[in-house]
Amino acid sequence: MASNLKVAIVCDWLTGIGGAERVVLELHKLYPEAPIFTSQYDPSKIDWFLDADIRTTWLQRLPKRLKKFLPLLRAWTFSRLDLSDYDLVISSSGAEAKGVKTGKNTVHVCYMHSPTQYYWIRSQEYMARPGFPIGLNWLARLGLRLLIDPLKRWDFRAAKHPTHIITNSTHTQAMIKKHYRRESSVIYPPVETDRFKLRGTPVLRHGFVVAGRQTPYKRIDLAIAACNELKVPLVVIGNGPEHKRLEKMAGRNITFLTNVNDNDIVEHFQSALGFIFPNVDDFGIVAVEALAAGTPVIAYKKGGALDYIIDGKTGLFFDKQTVKSLVPALETALTKSFKYDAISESAKQFSVAEFSRNTQEFITQALANK
Repeated sequence: MASNLKVAIVCDWLTGIGGAERVVLELHKLYPEAPIFTSQYDPSKIDWFLDADIRTTWLQRLPKRLKKFLPLLRAWTFSRLDLSDYDLVISSSGAEAKGVKTGKNTVHVCYMHSPTQYYWIRSQEYMARPGFPIGLNWLARLGLRLLIDPLKRWDFRAAKHPTHIITNSTHTQAMIKKHYRRESSVIYPPVETDRFKLRGTPVLRHGFVVAGRQTPYKRIDLAIAACNELKVPLVVIGNGPEHKRLEKMAGRNITFLTNVNDNDIVEHFQSALGFIFPNVDDFGIVAVEALAAGTPVIAYKKGGALDYIIDGKTGLFFDKQTVKSLVPALETALTKSFKYDAISESAKQFSVAEFSRNTQEFITQALANK
């Protein structure tokens, strides 16, 4: 690849740690000299980019906690961010960053995490539970009703900007085709499979584990209710707005851990009989981390899980998001013999190294076909 290639990386925001930010980190490693353009950046919440050239917009002057209020302003700002001087623009976007302005000779590759959730996929959920501070939800609902149609039109147009689209799963690929009428290529996101990989003497496995931000759509309540019914141990890792409600519904068999370090989470994953994944996720990095730990995943049969769960081998599916559907799958997991080493090996295809190699190959080909 030409050493004088002028490259820019763009992302929606850098105000916390998640799957989208992991993609940006690996892109930064591929192109360490490329500036990273983003709406807001909070190095106190994510310290991965201290050596990077981070270029924020005027939205940086607004409080980071107001991020949910800003889709209209982000759309306006990114659509006016002119990167036409760059040969290659790589956007990591599940919201507005894909709408940046590029030149006629620019190759714009977008790693699209999802069609914008609050317009196309979970608009009704956002309407019912906007997740704003008490007293402001009514304002959020009003704003969403007034703005959703013009913002959907803007978002649809913005999705036409990238020259090429990469996405994280066949599920998201289908959503991009449905909502944006665009083709895309699947490259699985980077997962730290080496960190979770089974090593040494096998540990005695017992009970189940679930992990993630405790929000309504994650359906952690379903895992708790099913384990309550079976009276089997469940470790719930994470925190979020649903935490108190989940604690109230939990029996004595449920353990909550809100501050688990990197080493401990590996240990919890590797010592569980199964990881419960009860929600629809675009991909589901945490479920693949569990696979890397050799732990079978008991997953709702939709979304990204369809790309990495082999029913009866690397996990088990349940068909409906109900306790009645989940309980039999957990009962099977309690008695079935899984090959933990083989499950761990199945996660290698989702490693950081595989993501970097596949992304580099895709971009090289895109530039060659310019």
